[in-house]
Amino acid sequence: MGELKPILTALILPPTSLLLWVLLGWHWRRQRVGSVLLLSGVLALWLLSCHGSAVWLARHALPQYPSLSAADLRAQGAQAIVVLGGGLEPMAEGQTTPLPNSSSLMRLHHAAGLARETGLPLAFAGGVGWANVGTAAPTETQAAQAALTQWGVRLRWADDRSRDTEENARATAALLQGQGIRRIALVTHATHMPRSVWQFEAAGFEVLPAPMGAVLPRSRAVLEWLPSARGLWASQEVLREWLGLQVARLKLAWVGF
Repeated sequence: MGELKPILTALILPPTSLLLWVLLGWHWRRQRVGSVLLLSGVLALWLLSCHGSAVWLARHALPQYPSLSAADLRAQGAQAIVVLGGGLEPMAEGQTTPLPNSSSLMRLHHAAGLARETGLPLAFAGGVGWANVGTAAPTETQAAQAALTQWGVRLRWADDRSRDTEENARATAALLQGQGIRRIALVTHATHMPRSVWQFEAAGFEVLPAPMGAVLPRSRAVLEWLPSARGLWASQEVLREWLGLQVARLKLAWVGF
């Protein structure tokens, strides 16, 4: 059942959902509704493949959090820094040590800088992810520790068994709150931050969001509206986080009810 969650997510998000939309229009192409489905599906795929759309969605679909400096964290009484993992690179033949992917590396680098400047202890919340449940895939912790060691930063706590952000929050709470740590600086991508804040606050933390990697314009305005693989990926990430935030809210509301 480990594949079920990523499969459902892929079916809901672009490009899969839009391709299915277009195929449905093609099936009904001799009817007026088929033409509407075809045209709207192609137009939506074009727009969501533009980086400008991803920038707009990130600004309007998700809550925004300002970046925090080391001085901000000290002033606001952070007791520890928690950085969330973003995945691993595929293991090549003969490779023995897992490597963090670009998302994880960016988060770790930002968290390491804050840890050096503040002197705060660092926790890493990684795991295996739903797609790798039940496999022999390595966890993110080993890769995170190797990267942080190279930067001269010690990792004090690590969650290496969680499958998603909700489990990251619960596992981190079990590691930190028993030692009296409740006010944390949370490091992850800006798009992932709203859902992460929601989950870590639900786990009992006071969260100081320290986002990085915001979806920002990359080139001249006219070029932002040309379809690209990068634009589609960015739009997909924003929509994934928006969807995840809605699901998290519904789950918490259901539990409260």
